[in-house]
Amino acid sequence: MKAPNFAYVKPASLKHALDLLSTHAGSAIPLAGGQSLIATLNLRLSAPQILVDISELDELKGIRMDDGVIHIGAGTIFAQVASSPFVRRHLPLIAEALRHVAHVAIRNRGTIGGSLAYADPAAEIPACSVALDATFVLAGEKGERRVAAADFYRGLFETDLRVGELLVAARFPAQQAGHKWGFCELARRHGDFALAGLAATAEQERDTITSARVVYFGCTDRARLARRTAERIRGARLPLSDPQQLSHDIAADLAPTDSPGLRAATKVKLACVLTVRTFAALRSVD
Repeated sequence: MKAPNFAYVKPASLKHALDLLSTHAGSAIPLAGGQSLIATLNLRLSAPQILVDISELDELKGIRMDDGVIHIGAGTIFAQVASSPFVRRHLPLIAEALRHVAHVAIRNRGTIGGSLAYADPAAEIPACSVALDATFVLAGEKGERRVAAADFYRGLFETDLRVGELLVAARFPAQQAGHKWGFCELARRHGDFALAGLAATAEQERDTITSARVVYFGCTDRARLARRTAERIRGARLPLSDPQQLSHDIAADLAPTDSPGLRAATKVKLACVLTVRTFAALRSVD
């Protein structure tokens, strides 16, 4: 299929882009890497009147560290994030997750802001952002506001972005030395969308988990904290046991539904396997 007709504008500044998105509220869509948007256009799942090309705005690019927080511009491509020494050292969960994001060609075009804002429930980076307690910087005609990643995702492909707003940056607290983290996903082939995945951070004393943030993806409708599962794990000794009770809590957190090729019960089973596997192989931040 071919995309519907649309106008194309390449703004010279972030302010110009925000003016366009505000003026054409609801009918203008930003274009960054285009790895998700172009597909939805060609499938006619999206039919904007105007594409606002923000791919070359320097204001949206770059990675820096300020007071223990890693600031990543929304227009920064995956490959640049993955190669950043700040990310490799202070955000190892993100560095690991990026190895599983699609394929090299897509990582060379796709942007971190596009992934976060598109809110695909099978995407790795939104889940990691919630697990790491990140904050998103959203800009609009009236200025900026900041929203916790855990509050940003509202439902299936639904976010807290308002009409005319643009996600301009993500701020990740640096993972502290000695803290634990884990990441695992199941896909039919490497680079395919995840059938089920898990991003987790934790604190551990000897063989006991004292706290955890657990976020599933691929097997649920959005990136969100699995609070009941985390509470079940808190105080548990490793390796995790009692898979029956763990499955009960995971099912309550995921609230899964049947989808083509994957039943809800299968999603819970996969998530349970990933949970045991991930917490058995937690890694420490150097």
